[in-house]
Amino acid sequence: MPVFHNIADAPAHVAPFSHAVEAGGWVQLTGQMPTVPGAPDAPLEGGIAAQTQQVMENLATVLRGVGLSLEDVVQCRCYLTEFERDYAAFNTTYKRFFPPDRLPARTTIGVTALALGALVEIDCLARRPEAAG
Repeated sequence: MPVFHNIADAPAHVAPFSHAVEAGGWVQLTGQMPTVPGAPDAPLEGGIAAQTQQVMENLATVLRGVGLSLEDVVQCRCYLTEFERDYAAFNTTYKRFFPPDRLPARTTIGVTALALGALVEIDCLARRPEAAG
């Protein structure tokens, strides 16, 4: 049976979803926006680097809430509204969150728009270490 997680310290929901859903040791995180936890109405700040930083911090918050970390991430899907303009700067910020020899599998997609006018959204799939063996 799936377990549906909602994390108190994570950003407020912007749609009907759970922050993460877990089944069989796999944990699928809902796409995170560059919103600040505890300030759901605050305007989105900065360009792609600042927004990517906040998204990655939000993913880390959700992972901590289920007892995992970014080290447990095996795959990310990234969505950029200004793909050609922001791709290089996005990569520079994104890669700081993972060791160079442990980068998750990844797909990055250019989209026409994201909720709240965000420039970036990222979802990910993590695996519990004890389930991987």
